[in-house]
Amino acid sequence: MGSLLSYSGLSTKVRSMQSKLIKEVQYQEIAQMPSVTAIVSYLKKQPGFQDLWADLDENSLHRGDIERLLTHTIYQNFAKLYRFANPEQRTFMALYFKRYELAIMKECLRKVFDKGHAELDLSLFKDFFDRHSKLNIEKLANSSTVEEFISNLEGSEYYKPLKKLGNDYTPRIFDYGMALDQYYFANIWSVKEKLFKKRDLEEITKAYGNKFDMLNLQWIYRSKKYYHMTPADIYALLIPVHYRLSRREISALVEAGDEEEFKHILDTTYYKKRFPELVPEKLEAFYNLNLKNILE
Repeated sequence: MGSLLSYSGLSTKVRSMQSKLIKEVQYQEIAQMPSVTAIVSYLKKQPGFQDLWADLDENSLHRGDIERLLTHTIYQNFAKLYRFANPEQRTFMALYFKRYELAIMKECLRKVFDKGHAELDLSLFKDFFDRHSKLNIEKLANSSTVEEFISNLEGSEYYKPLKKLGNDYTPRIFDYGMALDQYYFANIWSVKEKLFKKRDLEEITKAYGNKFDMLNLQWIYRSKKYYHMTPADIYALLIPVHYRLSRREISALVEAGDEEEFKHILDTTYYKKRFPELVPEKLEAFYNLNLKNILE
């Protein structure tokens, strides 16, 4: 993949970190353990956790503490890779990093919509975000209303996408989450030509293009099958990106009268021709398998 994933110090670091991942047989062992305390004690002895968790007292940790520690481990692994990356690789990682910012903002929004009853302690992540983000996560975590939350985003790229909500209706937490996701996905698609060239651009386009198409297929299918949403409401959910699915095909899928018509239209798309085993009820499994193959 061009210079972006060239064989460099980053490649060596990735392989080293990959060797420390939890194996399937270990997940099976964990599933049989009698308590959360036993699981934490087990993880502390594993190569991927022992350096970061060595000083933890598993007897004093609650479930929320452990979830934050697991998330923190992901952030620390990202920081390790970032240090090994060259300038071109850091360009991609900065783009990828936005997913972590979205996750933090969604956590803060959940607290706001929970009317302040949910506790939200982001202190564990502060150092990481101070290094890699322009967001003030302390202010965001302390926001008590949606208006205050959005105000605390002023000056960031996320301010406008959220500020424009609520002009004609009262948004739900789902609406704010979708607005963030749609902005993130559309932003990636719009800047890729500026950031990447040649084979790097080709591979980035392929990876994200397939991802966006498959997400749109899942959302259309779920919206129609489980929520019986109107076409207008479904269109509002979709990522405004077209890769292997044309605008005409997307419209036909959204406007399909029933599940059988949806399946018939799906059968005419690139993805069905490329993967004959694809059926509507297996879209999620196919999404995971397809992306796994592309990324590997």
